[in-house]
Amino acid sequence: MISSQAPVIQSIDDLRGSAGKLEAVLNSGSADARFAAMVCHPHPLGGGTMHNKVVYHAMKVFSGLGLPVLRFNFRGVGLSEGIHDHGRGELEDARAALDWLDATVHLPVLMTGFSFGSFIGLQAGCGDPRVRGLVGLGVPYRAEGRSYTYEFLEKCTQPKLFISGTEDQFGPRAQVEPMLTRAADPKRIVWIEGAEHFFQGTPNFPGAKLNQMQDAMREWLKEEFGLG
Repeated sequence: MISSQAPVIQSIDDLRGSAGKLEAVLNSGSADARFAAMVCHPHPLGGGTMHNKVVYHAMKVFSGLGLPVLRFNFRGVGLSEGIHDHGRGELEDARAALDWLDATVHLPVLMTGFSFGSFIGLQAGCGDPRVRGLVGLGVPYRAEGRSYTYEFLEKCTQPKLFISGTEDQFGPRAQVEPMLTRAADPKRIVWIEGAEHFFQGTPNFPGAKLNQMQDAMREWLKEEFGLG
């Protein structure tokens, strides 16, 4: 059921990772919510924060369905303590955020991430029984000298949704699709025609594609989990 009540956004003061306090916000959910959601942001060195536009639009999908949604800043971002740790510490941050969300709302979690955040979120959630579903948005292959591999997905048996643009400059379809195809079932791979990495249009396909990303998320959440 789509929630008709505006969620309350709460700043979180007691989420801590191995490097210290992590800045976070929680969008409240409906009293009868069956799941909670968590969204991980893109690479800090590229300006990624929990307020990124793609992260925000993903949060809106879950919040619109009445789910509580946690967003947080990785170490060294915004008011989060610590310094960037090239993915190692950020994976610890994601697991700390998952622990906090589980202990706070006591609901199974739908783990989501965008770009670098998808790489971290997928790793943090795969195999964790508290995580019932995983969403990877703009799954990267190579970005600004950083390469990503996804062998761990071959043993990841939770339901998975991958959404990328056909014009993604950091995750070209020719490289990303074979990697995602090797992921364990169940999975769904959605390509948004004409969208680049941030789900914006290109000269041949103008206009933002964020609404198409959201529609693909809603369709999967309804079919896989009965949400909506």
